[in-house]
Amino acid sequence: MNANLISVLLVDDDPGDVLLVREAFEDHKVGNLLSVVSDGAEALQYVRREGTYDSATRPDLILLDLNLPRKSGIEVLDEIKSDPALCTIPVVVLTTSEAEEDIVRAYKLHANAYITKPVDFEQFTKIVHQIDDFFIGLVKLPSCTRRV
Repeated sequence: MNANLISVLLVDDDPGDVLLVREAFEDHKVGNLLSVVSDGAEALQYVRREGTYDSATRPDLILLDLNLPRKSGIEVLDEIKSDPALCTIPVVVLTTSEAEEDIVRAYKLHANAYITKPVDFEQFTKIVHQIDDFFIGLVKLPSCTRRV
């Protein structure tokens, strides 16, 4: 993988939102590796490289919805940020919830950012581009999250 590209794990059970993120990545022409899982339990298996994900690329960035089947996004965030082997992976909460209690809980659990999904395609694309630009162009990711 190109050193300037990152591996992104999208955790979202809404096929429409998954499609929007995929299209935004393609539209941005960056070429980051985008993997998708559709529930919280699957997300934890992926980041821990368990079961069918034993050879998965460790994500450099996680885009996490809060409203997920099997394990909520809050539970996933808590488990990732409580695990010394995973806690350095940046997690951006990307969800429809604007509830203050969700925002506070996410930041208390050390989310790196909390973004409410816009309903407008152009705005959604713009946000995904900004996330991508920020984590590619500005942020220095710890080398322990990178697996070369």
